[in-house]
Amino acid sequence: MTKKLHINQQTILELCGKKQNFFLIPDYQRPYEWGNDECQQLWDDLYGFAMPNDNHKEFMKDDEYFLGPIVMFENNERDGKYEIIDGQQRLTTLMLLLRAFYTDIEALKDEDSIKVRELIEQCIYKTDEIDKPQKDILKINSEVATENDKEEFFSILKSGSINEKMKSKYAYTYKFFLEKIADITKKALYTPYLQLRILRNCIILPIIAESQDTALRIFSTLNDRGKPLSDTDIFKAKFYKYFLNNGKKDEFIKRWKDLENISKEIFAVTDGAPMYELFTRYMYYKRAKQKISNTTVEGLRKFYEKNNYELLCSEDTFNDLEFLADFWLKIYRQDDCFSKRILQKLFVLKYSPNSMWTYLVTTYFFKYKNKNNELDEKDFCFFLDKIIAFIFGYSLIKPGISALKIPVFAELVNIINNSQIDFKRHRINKELIAQMFADYNTFTNNRPITKSMLAWWAFYQKDQKIFDLDKSFHIEHIYAKKRYDIDGDLQNKKNIELIGNKILLENYVNIRATNYRFKDKKRYYQGYTTNDGVQKEGTGIEEFQILMTKEDFNEKDIIDRTDEIRDSFINYLEKMNLIES
Repeated sequence: MTKKLHINQQTILELCGKKQNFFLIPDYQRPYEWGNDECQQLWDDLYGFAMPNDNHKEFMKDDEYFLGPIVMFENNERDGKYEIIDGQQRLTTLMLLLRAFYTDIEALKDEDSIKVRELIEQCIYKTDEIDKPQKDILKINSEVATENDKEEFFSILKSGSINEKMKSKYAYTYKFFLEKIADITKKALYTPYLQLRILRNCIILPIIAESQDTALRIFSTLNDRGKPLSDTDIFKAKFYKYFLNNGKKDEFIKRWKDLENISKEIFAVTDGAPMYELFTRYMYYKRAKQKISNTTVEGLRKFYEKNNYELLCSEDTFNDLEFLADFWLKIYRQDDCFSKRILQKLFVLKYSPNSMWTYLVTTYFFKYKNKNNELDEKDFCFFLDKIIAFIFGYSLIKPGISALKIPVFAELVNIINNSQIDFKRHRINKELIAQMFADYNTFTNNRPITKSMLAWWAFYQKDQKIFDLDKSFHIEHIYAKKRYDIDGDLQNKKNIELIGNKILLENYVNIRATNYRFKDKKRYYQGYTTNDGVQKEGTGIEEFQILMTKEDFNEKDIIDRTDEIRDSFINYLEKMNLIES
């Protein structure tokens, strides 16, 4: 049966001012997030539309400004309130803008101001039979479970007042509009035409579905080319519905919030979507479970929407996501459940030239974890060595993530099939690897593999301590690049870019060392005391202890160290049985 949709463009006044129209931002939505850029853009657009060239007389009365769609459905279980699926950020901002207008004219007694005030009241508040506003009953309600500031939103709409203690984005947006209104008032540009044109000539396209499922499907279609956030919002809504139907609404809200907080801590937040990476890693595990090894990967939403979002209608899936988040949290915090050598290898993988290793580790975790969600130390250590050796070696000769997909996706399935990963069809040519180390273009600073190899080499040293994962390193030229321009003591200037002349160095040391000669930089590597008695910390990279025993670091040292790194890495590949026979 075809789902019914009601689509009828309306002005802000028509949509918000209708007596029976009330709006609900449901608890599964994300918090209000608009900041300066979004508010400024909206203000510039609306003001430029309503007051062309700062002159209300240049406005064409039939002009319209399209604010975009709002996807919602009429929730009969909530007294027919319109539950907002998409557009809540825009609608919330418009409510705050209208309240700022209202506050500015609230005390005015002229006929125009009274008229505008009455129209705004219809949009913000419930009105009685004779259109008298009931300011304690708002026409918009937020139940966002993960938000702590929504009470400020309600307070601003009801009273129009803010104080210094209010630090929410609601308060910021409201204050922003008050200041904009004050600016145009000073310039004597402020007239009722501005508010009236926003109310009567700014168009919204409400898309009203008959069910939440239909509304979500529309939202998905409208945002197909949008930000990853739209994906996680949909996933959240699907889980929410499942838990709601099973009488576990409150439990879900708490668990989702906890999961989101963990994701914020461990994953780089992309476009406000901390859980996007978590769902991505889990997807590759499920692909492997389904024996999918082809390199054509559908989008995240496409994968999860199969069979009417079957994966997201399961508490087992949610449990898995919690297990996975906890596992990566322990890695991020370098939990003592992992041995030193495990943590060393995980640190090296942080500098991997791509993220493929995270899919391998995730799949391995689910396949081999015990009932306590722990892994065997010896087996896990060997596994990490294997993927470091292969990914780093393969990326040397075939840079780019596309080439790596073929061997990695096949091994994901092998893990599920209880097979030892061996990459036997993609073993690496020894002579070719050796050539890569001799090529001056292999380890330029702009290639990800350079930092990868230096991280591996740093921890190839037995006594290297573990660094916090948020520790930041630069690539240091031991023989400074600009030194050649001064001394000219190299037979081949290109040797400066060999891997043997490069080493990881903490940012704060790198800045101090700059372009000095090696013998002059050693004090910065070691750490020193300033003339003011301030102790400056040296580097924690263990290899520097060996390097600093040298009087100088010259061209021969560059070549010898390059050969040492090359031979050690080839030996590492051989030990992992990854060299062509």
